[in-house]
Parts: sequence; C-alpha cells; structure tokens
Amino acid sequence: MKTPPSICNVNGLSIAYQQEGSGETVLLVHGITTYSFIWRRIVPLLRDRFRVISVDLLGCGGSAKPLDVSYSLPQHCEILRQFIECLGVTPVHFVGHDIGGGIGQLFAVRYPEKLHSLTLINSVGHDFWPVQPIIAIRTPIIRQLAMASLDIGAFRLVVRRGLYHKEMLTEELMDHFWKPMRDRAGRRAFLHFANCLNNQHLVEIEEDLHRIKLPVQIIRGDADLYLSEAIAVKLHNDIPGSILTRIATGGHFIQEDEPESLAEAIGLSLKKQR
Repeated sequence: MKTPPSICNVNGLSIAYQQEGSGETVLLVHGITTYSFIWRRIVPLLRDRFRVISVDLLGCGGSAKPLDVSYSLPQHCEILRQFIECLGVTPVHFVGHDIGGGIGQLFAVRYPEKLHSLTLINSVGHDFWPVQPIIAIRTPIIRQLAMASLDIGAFRLVVRRGLYHKEMLTEELMDHFWKPMRDRAGRRAFLHFANCLNNQHLVEIEEDLHRIKLPVQIIRGDADLYLSEAIAVKLHNDIPGSILTRIATGGHFIQEDEPESLAEAIGLSLKKQR
C-alpha cells in the first residue's frame, strides 16, 4: 500500500510531498499536467544514495488548490524556497521537469546558495513556450469548455503524444494522470495553473543564466513532441559549463519512457558533483 503523502504548511498553504532514502537531498519537481506520481519509477533508483523528495506543486496532486493565489513560476519558486527551508534540507539538488525546469532556472538565479546543483529535464525555457494545448486552455471560451467537457479520452491523447513508447499508456498510468481531474477543484486548479503561465518570467532572466556558477545538467528526450530541441540547446549554450545529455527514445514524459536511463543520467551527474 502506498504511503500517504506528508504535508508541509507554507504560509497557510498545504504542500504535499513524499520522502525516501537518506543522504544529500534531491528535490524532484514536476511540470503541468502531472504531479509527484511522475517520479514513481525514478525514486527507487535514487533512494539508496540520496534523500529523495518528490513534491506536489501548489494546485497539483495532494497540495492545496486555492484560486486566489497565483500559480506563476515566481510564486512556485518562492513556495519551494520556503518548503525546503521548512524541512531543513538546504542545499538541495534541484531536478525539474517541464514547468519544474523553469522554476529551477528561477531558483538558480535567485537562490544559488540553496542549491548543490540543477538538473533540467525536457524543460521550458526562454520564450519557446507555452505550447499547445496549454495555449488553447488559456483562451477564456476554451477554458470554459474545458471546465465543462474535459474528459479522460481527450486527456489520453495528450498523454499518448507525450510518450515515445506508446505501449506505456496503460490504464494504471492514465489513472495517475487523471486522478486530479476527477473533481471540479482539480480541474479548476489545472486551468488556473495554465492561465498563470507567462514566458516573460524566464525571458527576464536570460542574462542571469550566463552568470550561473552551479553545476547544471540539461537532459533532453529527443522524442519530446511538446517542447523543442531549441530550448535545450539554447539553455546549454547560455549556462556556462552545463552538460547536455540526450536520450533518443525519451518522449516528453521521459520518466515513463526511459526511467533507468534517466535515473542513471541524474545519478551520474550528482555523483560527480559530490
């Protein structure tokens, strides 16, 4: 039976997380459309060497879902800063996927002293995002239709496109993806999250990326159909000393496609930095 998530209170907001292992802390931060479940195949491959914390961002998974608070990247960054301070685990190895990678970039610029390293996996970056279907959801009329008519069949198509190995799209996986969408609060939080996204928050730190002194690894699933190769290449060129690792058979949800290869890339990078 799965262990219920722990809860950390950050400024009156409940932030859910799972914690396993011991050693230096690896903080796993998911993107939009997912929550901490997306790391379930990665955690067992890291927990023997590290304390691994997989967190649910505000509005996602088991965390609070207020609609009167921004779910912007800067807001998530501030909440995660307070979250790791509350747990007393700084500095951490920050591993971010998708939107989580954008939060990681802000974190590295604002609070480098709280990080051992930064790993960006199929990350958003610069002004090359958001992408469809997130752009459509931000349109008011589409957002209203999505609130009323979003169903598991449409969502299945989104998940399927994000996988390289289509056979990985099992009912179990869809149950994980769909879980927050089963009730009105989860759907409203997802749509609010999409509406709060603003690529200018990353455009504004483009020059700051050139001054990052942390060890940075950028992992690109070359079969990612949602986020372009150009993001990974530009991040690699802009962040001094960064390492670009490619996994040919990794789609956007590379954690499902190639968990062993991904965990090996993360683990080898962190081992070098210890």
